[in-house]
Amino acid sequence: MKLPTLILIAALLLGTGSWLLALQRQGRLPFGGDDDDDASLMPTNTNQRSEWTFARYHYGVGQGGGFFRGFQRWAADYPKSDRQFVMGVRRLTRIDTHITEQVVDANSDAIFDWPWIFVEDAGAWSITRPEALRLREYLQRGGFIFLDDTHGDYEWATLLTVTNAIFPGRRIEDLQNNDELFHVLYDLDKRFQIPGTRFIWGGRGYSSDEAVPKWRGIRDDQGRIVIAIAHNSDVGDAWEWADSPNYPEPAMELAYQIGINYIIYGMTH
Repeated sequence: MKLPTLILIAALLLGTGSWLLALQRQGRLPFGGDDDDDASLMPTNTNQRSEWTFARYHYGVGQGGGFFRGFQRWAADYPKSDRQFVMGVRRLTRIDTHITEQVVDANSDAIFDWPWIFVEDAGAWSITRPEALRLREYLQRGGFIFLDDTHGDYEWATLLTVTNAIFPGRRIEDLQNNDELFHVLYDLDKRFQIPGTRFIWGGRGYSSDEAVPKWRGIRDDQGRIVIAIAHNSDVGDAWEWADSPNYPEPAMELAYQIGINYIIYGMTH
């Protein structure tokens, strides 16, 4: 399930900040927006073979979970966020990256085909016992999961219920600056809160339990981080709005660097 380590560690940086600023100044989306159904704007060559694919976890399948006011929470920011991040990975590194995203159903063994999985809005996640057992096996076989966009104590409690079902009694730790996860490519000692757009121009303020970003993780028995958690941050929103001059560039740049580091760590450890 691992990429050849030397290929990833040899990834070349082409200047994250300058490229992202250029994307913002263009003021347009690389693949069309969330509401754009024009097939001509979709990527081509979707059957290409590649080493890494952005795989998004589709939870709540067949059980009525993961919904908010009729909206499927697993699909927040989809597909624009996924595609703009993929574009960045392809532009900023030499990782052999698939040009389109992949949706992975929670109740499917196809999960074992994708060694790196992104879970959006994990504070709304519900899970069945078969799904939890499948994810436990997935992680024990070398998989990596990135949980994004949980805010506050209530959503954290929901996330804990799910992680305890996957790995009963497994400790969640606050990751330290010297953790390899933050240094496999970019040095990310100076991390800060990556805001969702609802906190920037949506009129919502941070409550006291949402104001401090937490970068957390769960390790396996060998000490490898198998679940990375961005709590009180919204990394996916930064990817989604990378083309907007109204989204703060420093947060956008950090979001891309976090995502790329997580790919390299997950695929080489």
